[in-house]
Amino acid sequence: MQTKGFSSRIDYLFVVGSCLLIVLSVVVLRSIAPELFPLYFLYLFLAGLIFVIFSAIDFEILSLFSKHLYGLSIVLLILPLLIGQVTRGAVRWIPIGALTIQPAEIVRPLLLIFFANYLTEKEFTGRRLFASLFLLAPPVVLILIQPSLGVATLTVVGFLGTLLATQVKKKYFIPAFGIFLVLIPLLWYVMADYQKARILTFLDPGKDPHGAGYNSIQAMITVGAGKFLGRGLGKGVQTQLSFLPERHTDFIFASIAEEMGFLGTFLLLAGLFFIFWRLSGIITEAKSPAARAFVSGIFLSLFVQTFVHIGMNMGLLPITGVPLPLVSAGGSALLGTSLAFALALGCRKEKFS
Repeated sequence: MQTKGFSSRIDYLFVVGSCLLIVLSVVVLRSIAPELFPLYFLYLFLAGLIFVIFSAIDFEILSLFSKHLYGLSIVLLILPLLIGQVTRGAVRWIPIGALTIQPAEIVRPLLLIFFANYLTEKEFTGRRLFASLFLLAPPVVLILIQPSLGVATLTVVGFLGTLLATQVKKKYFIPAFGIFLVLIPLLWYVMADYQKARILTFLDPGKDPHGAGYNSIQAMITVGAGKFLGRGLGKGVQTQLSFLPERHTDFIFASIAEEMGFLGTFLLLAGLFFIFWRLSGIITEAKSPAARAFVSGIFLSLFVQTFVHIGMNMGLLPITGVPLPLVSAGGSALLGTSLAFALALGCRKEKFS
């Protein structure tokens, strides 16, 4: 096991896709939310630094500390409840100087390192499956307490990605699916009122167009307003006049669609395609079963995150507050995604061509 340099692992298409998304993000954010700068440049610098450092670390080395990373994740998730900053009734962020960090975003790839190793280090049995579910419960519950339903859901999705990449027997999916069906109705009772309202208004946005259905309606109007070339940077009616709420985070796709049009969204989807394409290549060429399971978890969680974000922006899915990877404003999400990508690069057998 050796620690290899960044240049020995670099995947140029992966980097091109990532840089394309970041450039689009900066261009649009400077137009619709200039108040984020110059502080956001600091998050970008830290994300680049994390990418370079952790892409040089072999996944097998990190695997040796998988149990420690799980313990560290639990500690980091407890910290917001003790010293966190309350924002809009949620306690998700820890202030660090001028920065605010959401540990739930940072620990997602760390948890996947643990579960990828735990699920592959020994023969997979029903007991091991239930043990892994028991270990998954504490971080998910801690994230839900904050509360952050979107991040908790993506954490579970990432776990499912690692699980599907193991030698799990199909017979285990039958009781798991049964448990899932039982929990769906129960989930309704633990949802906050605003979360229930989002689902109800998704089914009928026109029922409350000035209340719970407002975001969904404005997002669909914004997406359609850009047409082919967009209204132009700084000229979006929905974004510049703040008709579209959370235009720089939850609805960044709609903002790009209005100001840069179909051309901008095409470039956005092209960047995402390159990233998912190269991640799928790493899965097929992973150096170990644990590495394959880890990258599978990263792939599935980011794919679902992207699908949900774009879907809710186009009125195809309920509003969930899920950011678009590397594009939505959010320092913690940016750092967590950069960490996930860097760790994924350390999972391939040979250096990239």
